[in-house]
Amino acid sequence: MQKYRKPEQVFVLKYNNGFIDTIGNTPLIRLTGVSEETGCEILGKAEFLNPGGSVKDRAARFIVLEAEASGELEPGGTVVEGTAGNTGIGLAHVCNAREYRCVIVIPETQSPEKLDLLRALGAEVRTVPAVPYKNPENFQKIAGRLAAEMDNTIWANQFDNPANQEAHLATTGPEIWRDTDGNIDAFVSTAGTGGTIAGTSVFLKSKKREVLTVLADPTGTATWNYVKHGEAKMVGDGSIAEGIGNSRITDNFAKAEVDDAEMIPDQECVDMVYRLLHEEGLFLGGSSGINVAAAVRVAKRLGPGHTIVTLLCDSGARYQSRLFNREWLAGKGLDQPERS
Repeated sequence: MQKYRKPEQVFVLKYNNGFIDTIGNTPLIRLTGVSEETGCEILGKAEFLNPGGSVKDRAARFIVLEAEASGELEPGGTVVEGTAGNTGIGLAHVCNAREYRCVIVIPETQSPEKLDLLRALGAEVRTVPAVPYKNPENFQKIAGRLAAEMDNTIWANQFDNPANQEAHLATTGPEIWRDTDGNIDAFVSTAGTGGTIAGTSVFLKSKKREVLTVLADPTGTATWNYVKHGEAKMVGDGSIAEGIGNSRITDNFAKAEVDDAEMIPDQECVDMVYRLLHEEGLFLGGSSGINVAAAVRVAKRLGPGHTIVTLLCDSGARYQSRLFNREWLAGKGLDQPERS
């Protein structure tokens, strides 16, 4: 037998041009445990590997760069946004890279990790009480009024700004299609603003109409009922999930081409988050748990031999004091799963 010889390694210098160009092109990860359980290939797109740590980096980039291109945002300007956290974090990073001031209006119910990170990134953080969208003191509406009062300022308006949906139409969808070689049977995604599921679903269905697109929702939303029954009606109790689920149909979500929806209760979400940690070594947030739990339901419905892609939205580090805190979970009536 010929002795093994290590092949010569050839290194080619490649680099990205700063933070902006590092966003996107995240890999697909085969989730071994749930894939073997269902007989399907369940692939998670590792959005937590974006430089700002979440899928929301994509929308932040498109929103700011399109405002620049249109002349709406000029050098030295300010970006204001009402956000549950991740879009604000992405915007803070992009604003630093482009030398803009960033002002974030955020519900006081969001995790302390997100608030601390926003402040560390240099954003001006204004916490406000969490109230329904119809209330004029809702964080989104406060952000809009605040931006209108300032010079050389844009309101990012992620929920209704078409640049959000365009980010995923131009990047997330094409990346999934490329990396699966078009061998995809279903795409599963949560929705907060609706931009991710809208842009990705529209692109995938433009390439292969048969791709099943499924909304993964926490309890206590209007979007699940909208997909299932055509009416934006709140269903179920609230959820511990942050930044996903909605009480209205945003302009971005209205563009989505969604075939079906799964509603995932909190305990099923928590169980999946810990399963991903213990089986896959992936430390992820609640939206990822909801996505993968819904992907498993879809895989079982379709049967073995199918390929389902979902998103691993952000790291568990942003929820460490809550989702990974036994006492906090118990206070919500939830069990912390043990390693088997």
